[in-house]
Amino acid sequence: MLNKENKNGEKMTTINLTLETFEEAVMSDGITFVDFWAEWCGPCKMFGPIFEKASDAHPDIRFAKVDTEAEQQLGGSLGIQSIPTIMAFRDGVLLFSQPGALPAASLDQLITSIREVDMVEVHKQIAEQENSTDNT
Repeated sequence: MLNKENKNGEKMTTINLTLETFEEAVMSDGITFVDFWAEWCGPCKMFGPIFEKASDAHPDIRFAKVDTEAEQQLGGSLGIQSIPTIMAFRDGVLLFSQPGALPAASLDQLITSIREVDMVEVHKQIAEQENSTDNT
């Protein structure tokens, strides 16, 4: 269901996002991890296989990549200033955003943390913040 096929018809567990597809992917129900990267970036190349392995190990999570060279407008609109940058969304809410490659163990811990977030509480806090800004 979350898996895509590449040009050769091979299964890919990581999807590529563009300016046109980003919002739909991250606003969808469930968990979405996004890796902002570039071909010339050494740390990105080191992190890529870690991200792919996590994608294979967690088929219930959407793993996506954004090529910041090809998608400069998207990267700019999100304030990406350093790559790689990892973002984690759950049910349309940004829960994590941090530049820098993560070791496999840290990415696994992050995945566990995102899974354990009480989204009812998160949505309650968002509603409270929106109400307080509406009343000022």
